[in-house]
Amino acid sequence: MIKTNFRQEVLKALKAMESDSKLQKDRVLLADVVNSFAYQKAKTIGTYLSLPTEYQTDLMIKQALADGKRVVIPKTFPKGRMIFVPYDPNDLVISSFGILEPRSQQEVPKSAIDLLHVPGVVFNNEGFRIGYGGGYYDRYLENYEGVSFSTIYNCQLKEFVPEAHDIAVQEVYLK
Repeated sequence: MIKTNFRQEVLKALKAMESDSKLQKDRVLLADVVNSFAYQKAKTIGTYLSLPTEYQTDLMIKQALADGKRVVIPKTFPKGRMIFVPYDPNDLVISSFGILEPRSQQEVPKSAIDLLHVPGVVFNNEGFRIGYGGGYYDRYLENYEGVSFSTIYNCQLKEFVPEAHDIAVQEVYLK
């Protein structure tokens, strides 16, 4: 019940954010990520295609491509399975979740992804997250060996006890 309440509370706060203020925060978060050692050494970056209330990943995608990095994005399947495929803006369709997703099934191995940008709704100080409830990223992170991180806003930070299956991201950039 706590997860559901926190998720609803934070989603409401995210929807209420002013777009100009949010864009400023997104740009500062991008600078924080780009200046990190993990980003600097990464050759392949996994990120997601964001919803309007989330950190706008199009900023990161454009920057990573401009920096000569390979960008991969998730494709989901039934039963919580998820793979990452090369980003191609001309190969996107609307998924059953109502978000853009690649048509391609050309899987990039986990071992080839140096840096993974993980979405979520609620986070605690240890990097554990409450997502949208599908468990896709917890399953994916289970044996992921690269660096994982999230970009979040102050309203997304809450204290909660993670469940046994939850996997924390290694870095949280907060504004």
